[in-house]
Amino acid sequence: MPKQWILIGLLLTVAAVAVAVQVLRTRGSSGEGPYFTNVTITPDTRAAAKSSNGFAFDLYRHMRTEPGNLFFSPASISTALAMTYAGAAGETRQQMARTLHFQSPDEQLHSGFGTMVKLLNSRGEGYRLRMANRLWGQQTSFRPEFLRTTREEYGAELAQVDFGQSERARQLINDWVQDQTAGKIANLIPPGALKPATRLVLTNAIYFKGTWDQEFLEEATQDSPFQISPGQQVSVPMMNQTEIFHYAETDQLQVLELPYKGHEVVMLILLPKQVDGLADVEQQLTADNVRRWTLGLRDHDVRVFLPRFALTAAVQLTDLLISMGMPLAFSDQADFSGMSTSHELMITDVVHQALVDVNEEGTEAAAATWAAAAETSAAVSEPTIFRADHPFVFLIRDQRTGAILFLGRLIDPRG
Repeated sequence: MPKQWILIGLLLTVAAVAVAVQVLRTRGSSGEGPYFTNVTITPDTRAAAKSSNGFAFDLYRHMRTEPGNLFFSPASISTALAMTYAGAAGETRQQMARTLHFQSPDEQLHSGFGTMVKLLNSRGEGYRLRMANRLWGQQTSFRPEFLRTTREEYGAELAQVDFGQSERARQLINDWVQDQTAGKIANLIPPGALKPATRLVLTNAIYFKGTWDQEFLEEATQDSPFQISPGQQVSVPMMNQTEIFHYAETDQLQVLELPYKGHEVVMLILLPKQVDGLADVEQQLTADNVRRWTLGLRDHDVRVFLPRFALTAAVQLTDLLISMGMPLAFSDQADFSGMSTSHELMITDVVHQALVDVNEEGTEAAAATWAAAAETSAAVSEPTIFRADHPFVFLIRDQRTGAILFLGRLIDPRG
């Protein structure tokens, strides 16, 4: 019997500023919710964040050979694949576990990701943050334990669709995505992607909009040169301000942390000291190194120059995931017997879209704050200059769990 198809749609949108978590309300007509409050961070939650971060930097290393800007959501991708992993078995499951850095037993793994989903579905003053999951399935015999795990831990209800009417199914899924991302992503699944043999589509959408804790003054923004590469520059709107920020540096790079209101989410910028130093920084980009750099952050008076930029990224992750070590999931030998009793399943596509908009008011994504000892000398010394006028790496992180919600690099602010 030929394999049936699973399409995993990963969606993400980022756009203006902030961070948060905690609120409780049921889904309304706007499509928002549910929101949660009093969510406890457990060791399982931190383990899920650690596995997601390890996968994030592995994926970045495989993506960085492509030219140009780069932006994606490790949290979105890891969560969608964790739901798929709940139905994997045999060697397919083992390959996925190695690639995704999954080490916990099933109950702890899905509980950890489930708590992270609840944390991300929260709202606070000055920000808006939401993650939503849904399964779209042809009428078939999905295993009750698989549906229970995805529903109870990930909040992913199963919506019945007829993939025989593929265009109608595509519109239903894309409408849901558009609703969950405040209209930012309108056509995640392109025409022709769904086939009559499709049996299951898994979607994950993460939306964040927040405000800088210290906003940039729009009237202070001026057109300034940005060095795309040595000898090649473009003129871009350059924001600037002088303020006390968490800052550190090494021989090769400067590290700056910009918090969003609420100090639960931050943007971390890794700026090479050399105009052509991005490749050297990328080679050092690991979870351990980023942890070490952030532990060195201290309060400093910093004059920040940061370009205003907006990025849109659409990535077909199938070949990347195969090259990273999980080819069986995409082959005729795939074993997803934990999902269904009546159909042999394989993954055909993993699709990811991401948007980010960084401006004077803020950014869209997720992260959190932490306290660092203030250095009294910082206020009386000359400000440290942090001039992001050449390519750099940036990430948006949830400070409570340590989870990297968004990761990317900026080579050309014009997009």
